[in-house]
Amino acid sequence: MAKINTQELIESLKEMTVLELNEVVKAIEEAFGVTAAAPAVGAVAAAPAEEEVVKGPSEVNVYLTNVGASKLAVVKAVQAITGLGLGDAKKLTDVVPSLIKEKVSPAAAEDVKAKLVEAGAEVEIK
Repeated sequence: MAKINTQELIESLKEMTVLELNEVVKAIEEAFGVTAAAPAVGAVAAAPAEEEVVKGPSEVNVYLTNVGASKLAVVKAVQAITGLGLGDAKKLTDVVPSLIKEKVSPAAAEDVKAKLVEAGAEVEIK
């Protein structure tokens, strides 16, 4: 396997989606037995963490805004994501915009969005 230099690595990371980067981090953690979580340093570290929480919502909703050309694939994706039966998943895709997931973490919402977009749908996170 050819070695890549630091600049090549950074350039390849720039081309990745957030979900792909998350997979890379998990693979590195598993391969080297480390964690990317920042260690607790005390009260000084707690203040910036609280600021980050205030900046973004802790829970979001995922809405299906357009089914796209491949409706069957989207219905199957909605069924897998929600755990509903095929008929109920189809009803959700018949009327858009429709709420697919409610009060989920932003990371989970991005995961749901990626699955639906892969199936050909348009999704909005609010």
